[in-house]
Amino acid sequence: MKHLKKHSLTRLTPFRILVTYYFLTVAFSAILLSLPFARKPGAQWSFMDAVFTAASSVSVTGLSTVNIAETFTVPGIFLLMFVLQIGGIGIMTISTFFWLLLGKKVGLMHRQLIRTDQNQINLSGLVALLKQIIYIILGIELVGALVLGTYYIQYFPTWQEALLQGLFASISATTNAGFDITGQSLIPFARDYFVQFVTMILIILGAIGFPVWIEVKRFLLHKDDKIRFRFSLFTKITTSTYFLLLLIGTVVIVAIEYNHFFIGKSWHESFFYALFQSTTMRSAGLLTLDVNQLTVSTILFLSFLMFIGASPSSVGGGIRTTTFALNILFLFHFARGRSSIKVFQREIHQNDVIKSLVVLMLAVILTGLSILLLSITEDASLISIIFEVASAFGTCGASMGITPYLTDFGKSILILLMFIGRIGILSFLFIMASNEKEPDFHYPTERVIIG
Repeated sequence: MKHLKKHSLTRLTPFRILVTYYFLTVAFSAILLSLPFARKPGAQWSFMDAVFTAASSVSVTGLSTVNIAETFTVPGIFLLMFVLQIGGIGIMTISTFFWLLLGKKVGLMHRQLIRTDQNQINLSGLVALLKQIIYIILGIELVGALVLGTYYIQYFPTWQEALLQGLFASISATTNAGFDITGQSLIPFARDYFVQFVTMILIILGAIGFPVWIEVKRFLLHKDDKIRFRFSLFTKITTSTYFLLLLIGTVVIVAIEYNHFFIGKSWHESFFYALFQSTTMRSAGLLTLDVNQLTVSTILFLSFLMFIGASPSSVGGGIRTTTFALNILFLFHFARGRSSIKVFQREIHQNDVIKSLVVLMLAVILTGLSILLLSITEDASLISIIFEVASAFGTCGASMGITPYLTDFGKSILILLMFIGRIGILSFLFIMASNEKEPDFHYPTERVIIG
């Protein structure tokens, strides 16, 4: 029996094990959030609400079938913050941290799971990576909580409520969760540029990718090695793509809404509305405006930003910035008759190019099929369905308000999209992979007409 159990475990790939862990975490979170003391008396709560909120929390999405502020008690809010930490930092990161606290060694299988969860290539240095991720993200959240909590004293009747609001806002922004306990997202702070600026910084720090900040930290601390220090190609591509999309998003939103939502608003109001939405729509979902007031063109563009999402090995979802960048670079080089992609004095590995194309293709199929199914089963406009699907897949959490009114089938579709958005397209695809080696033979090659 023991041998049979061991044999069955060895047949599971790291991707299948990781997906199983995330399923179990969603189930555990649903039970945790359903505890009687976590909810206010008379608050509406069903089995689907529990599963949906748990999936949204673990995937740090922010879509919800209930009003968080009206549903959860203060202990319930702390439980929700705990689940957001697990989802944002990653299951394997959290479990490994406690594993190390107990003085245990990290084995090969555990390292393979860490590599899969953090979307890394090599097995070396993973434990050190996880330690740095824990320290960095907790440090960012602590500073954010102190700054916002202190500043919020002018907005809330007691300092305890101000600190609670600041702590939750910091964790929600840093993990790009998109949840809020104001009941109105950040709309009450639509004209408070300090709150918006701090929130945008927290969102960017969480979404740009853990490896980026680890490299920045290494660059800043090793002053003597700065001449020889070289940022990795990953950091260069993901950082340049992230901020380029941020800039383009701001410009496009201003251009489209200039004669619509921004009519009668000052230049700085328009700028901050556009900048904040361009930042948050990549994966955070916190809003300073009602999305329903925007034009259809802007909503479609915001859906595109959510589809792209954040950077790999970050708290965000979507196809990720590097996937988008490699697809654009591939189209550019292919149109010029080049078979390889060269950027930043480096050449992209052919396998990475293929992966980026696969991710994009499968993401389009998944979101397209989801939109088709929801358009059949749900009583909602097509644009709101597109927006909600993109929000779920990009683990963004922004909503046009239709999520609570979806059928159980519609909510199940969004749960699946949030789950896939969190674990990543490749991890979802590789669930079907086996541990068996590829057959060592080839058939004769033949060309096929394309286009």
